[in-house]
Amino acid sequence: MNERTGRGRPRDAAADRAILQAALALFIDKGVEGVSIEQIAKRAGVGKPTIYRRWSGKEDLLAAAIETLVAEDVGRAAPDVVEVQSPYAVVEAAIESAAVATSTHQYRALVARIFGSAVSHPELMARYWERYIVPRRHMATRLLERARAAGTVDPDADLDVAIDMIVGAITYRVLQPNPPDTDEMRRYLRQVYRQVGLLPAPAEREE
Repeated sequence: MNERTGRGRPRDAAADRAILQAALALFIDKGVEGVSIEQIAKRAGVGKPTIYRRWSGKEDLLAAAIETLVAEDVGRAAPDVVEVQSPYAVVEAAIESAAVATSTHQYRALVARIFGSAVSHPELMARYWERYIVPRRHMATRLLERARAAGTVDPDADLDVAIDMIVGAITYRVLQPNPPDTDEMRRYLRQVYRQVGLLPAPAEREE
């Protein structure tokens, strides 16, 4: 998030959150082209200068909204947790939070809006990729490396391809005309992670 503030004026956390929530809701409803700083300010109950003290422009604000609000729903394990916990425990925790988040209408609409703006607004996708996707790819790489050391991932596996397979499968599934509910998404995620070696077969699971 851009930390621009007025001199001597402390950040108002409530205003920040209201602005981010308004930006995300309007983005999901209208897309990039249909959203303006004026609309966001009106919905959040703040003035436009309040927004410009924090973010450089609309795409910067939308990227921050996606990062800070969606991350709370989908969740992300901290690097130290990835290193010290069983990789299976980390994956199972991620599956639980992701199954709930990815089965909502809001998530489906958000994914559609983000990918739909990739060509017309590449800066937004670039910021989203850098702030949201890249850290999660790093975490997935560490999990895959640990799984490869444990023998559940092929020694010659291309980890970038494996991660693309995971993300592609999930994106394809949630954008189908009849998207899965939470239970079905949980089952599907376990199958996806099992196929790439991040979860063992049921008979091989650690107690």
